Amino acid sequence: MAHGTEPGLLHLRGLTPGQIAANWSDLPLDLRLARRLTNRVVNQYRDDIDDVPGLSRRAVSALRARASLSRLRVLERRASAVDPFVKYLFESTDGARVEAVRIPLEQPRFSVCVSSQDGCALGCRFCATGRSGWRRNLAAWEMVEQVLAIRSEAIERPVTGVVFQGQGEPLLNYDNVLAAIDVLREPCGGRIGGDRITISTVGIPHAIERYTDEGHPYRLILSLTSAFDSRRAALIPTGRSYPVAELAQAMRRHARTHGRLVHVAWVLIAGLNSGPDEAEELSRLFPDTPLRVSLIDVNDPTGEFQPAADDERRRFVSALAERGIGFVRRYSGGADIHAACGMLAACTQGGRPLGETPGPAAESLA
Repeated sequence: MAHGTEPGLLHLRGLTPGQIAANWSDLPLDLRLARRLTNRVVNQYRDDIDDVPGLSRRAVSALRARASLSRLRVLERRASAVDPFVKYLFESTDGARVEAVRIPLEQPRFSVCVSSQDGCALGCRFCATGRSGWRRNLAAWEMVEQVLAIRSEAIERPVTGVVFQGQGEPLLNYDNVLAAIDVLREPCGGRIGGDRITISTVGIPHAIERYTDEGHPYRLILSLTSAFDSRRAALIPTGRSYPVAELAQAMRRHARTHGRLVHVAWVLIAGLNSGPDEAEELSRLFPDTPLRVSLIDVNDPTGEFQPAADDERRRFVSALAERGIGFVRRYSGGADIHAACGMLAACTQGGRPLGETPGPAAESLA
């Protein structure tokens, strides 16, 4: 059983057309009809399948009995008062609650930051989700649903990107995340380009190796935050199990194999990881490897960790530049509604119910 789905039923929004045709091979349901069905339930985001062209009454009856089209329930939408971000709180059929964020991009379009787990087991000290604990993995359809539900309300801009950087560690729900992406990429499904999909990981070396070997075209970004084992492990408990050198080796291999940059996310914390020693160690870890560091100000509502001041940040950026390391400062919006990086925790607070939220567009990974 896929979590959040009725026992014994496969969810039509969690399957590609090829999988639909294979799972119901006893029905008059070939690949052509399966594509029409996916177009109806995913691309058009409709539950009525009775009039799908060519789909027989027998097939419709069997699918209604043997497949699910349940949806996530939107419990609340909170619009930021300071920038055009919107946070959604969803509830699944078994009561699991997760959050997703609608992100405005510079061009007139949106990206969606998707959760992959209900909670998170990794316990990163600066992350609200990590403090909440892990409950279960999300099924593929539950991740697809987050995108479709938000897209259906984003009538003023198209949704063109997806970032797996919400609640949970995507590589610990590997198969379901990749299954969801397959549906989102489908030309008759979500129609999201592979180059507009990002998976962000704290770093699970064997999963990175598998991802590299499978040759996926999506952007992989490693949330490193410190280049030193002791410092990183104090912030990110998995650092005790997976040394930085091992993660760097896996990411270098990924970049070489597929001719890509190494993408590293860096949660910048005042007084902890902003010194030139970090830049120097990054240079040592990634020799002769194109590297891009995405700087994200820490967002810690408890106040234990503070963002670096402008001067401190400038010094770190200069240290990166001096060593030929590319960087970008990524805007992490929606802090007042706890929608910024590291703040998702399945709670509703701040901002106001969804409405018109004019403001400057923001840079995103997708």
